[in-house]
Amino acid sequence: MIFNQSEYDLRCEWGQQGIFQLAPISDVVVIVDVLSFSTCVEIATNNGATIFPYAIKDESAVDYAKSVQAELASHRQSLSTSGYSLSPASLTQIPAGTRLVLPSPNGSTLTLLTGTTPTLAGCLRNCEVVAQFAQRYGSKIAVIPAGERWQEDSSLRLAFEDLIGAGAILRYLHGSLSPEAEIAVAAFHTFQKDLLAYLQKCSSGKELIARGFESDVELAAAFNVSNCVPLFTQNAYFKHVV
Repeated sequence: MIFNQSEYDLRCEWGQQGIFQLAPISDVVVIVDVLSFSTCVEIATNNGATIFPYAIKDESAVDYAKSVQAELASHRQSLSTSGYSLSPASLTQIPAGTRLVLPSPNGSTLTLLTGTTPTLAGCLRNCEVVAQFAQRYGSKIAVIPAGERWQEDSSLRLAFEDLIGAGAILRYLHGSLSPEAEIAVAAFHTFQKDLLAYLQKCSSGKELIARGFESDVELAAAFNVSNCVPLFTQNAYFKHVV
């Protein structure tokens, strides 16, 4: 009861523990992984693809992709790497009807933990329509910034871009805000004047740019350019247009 923010309509908490605390008592969950799972899912489903989240990229992912008759995304290693991956740029031309398994230690993992609670993928690109659609499920809404993982020990790293993305969605919702939700909204308002510049300067953005993926940061920073709501149902994200 102490940690589930149940006295508020609009809740916000990080990562897996956020899911465990908030999902069971919420009408809908929004997963926010701006760099890059949620952005990938928005771009791919907006093109008419179906995205199957999967937690890890190992041999079991190969078997899972075969079982759902889908392609398996590759690791994001360099711009020259062919095929689909967690690089949003790799998905901009994905054909309608493509079925793709997208392993991700953050956004995919969280999606698969929400149980029977309706689940959406939100990012800066679709924040307003995701908020509008979420409100159709009810007044109790959990927005979950995914965060990143430290390589050294896999512990949670609170990610600037996910806090901003969560705040961008929460600002369009109606209801009482928990303090955790309020700070996300305040953070978004502070940085909204130049989202691209701040995403380029934050740690996650700098990491991607150093690896040659500046275009991914640019795609993720695009604000309210999409009317696509990725809805998780039957183990996959499908496009729902508002």
